[in-house]
Amino acid sequence: MAVGDVKTAQGLNDLNKYLVERSYLSGYTPSQADVQVFEQVGKAPAASLPHALRWYRQISSYTPAERKAWPAGQSPLTAGGKPTTAAPPAKDDDDDDVDLFGSDEEEDAEAAKIREQRLKAYADKKSKKPALIAKSSIILDVKPWDDETDMKEMEKQVRTIEMEGLLWGASKLVPVGYGINKLQIMCVIEDDKVSVDLLTEQIQEFEDFVQSVDIAAFNKI
Repeated sequence: MAVGDVKTAQGLNDLNKYLVERSYLSGYTPSQADVQVFEQVGKAPAASLPHALRWYRQISSYTPAERKAWPAGQSPLTAGGKPTTAAPPAKDDDDDDVDLFGSDEEEDAEAAKIREQRLKAYADKKSKKPALIAKSSIILDVKPWDDETDMKEMEKQVRTIEMEGLLWGASKLVPVGYGINKLQIMCVIEDDKVSVDLLTEQIQEFEDFVQSVDIAAFNKI
């Protein structure tokens, strides 16, 4: 499915439909495709576009430095009727401007002072670079007891779980046989703040709905 100009109402509507069963625009992890569309959207979509709004909030939870490090991705935006590929931004080569080595000739006092100042400025610049927050993208399989389990209520209960560093994403029902469906739901966690074991234990505490919880996919971001 192609998405038109997201600066228009029709384009935002296309984006909302595109994200019904997706957490990101290209694959299971964020990419430059998300950055490209995020910047073009510019502000949070209206509440009448829940999937686009959920995606926008999720991308905005990352810092600009984290977004810059994401890989290229296939964008659903069209250029001449065809999808485009969003490439990573050009590497910042400011560091190359600093000459860490003096000439082979003997430096006079002024030259040595200038070199020392440049080295100090370089070290200060390095120390101020923001540290990346380690995150993981997880897909959970939440299995019910039988085909009479209210799956909508099960998902509602799962999404009531709130933790610092936890962000719920898209979900869908997947048939497992005999008329039974499992809930497949995505979330993004900050590794230092959220324990996957604790998260699955809390889901299993909804024992009127949940029989078991499995990790279907686990990817570092």
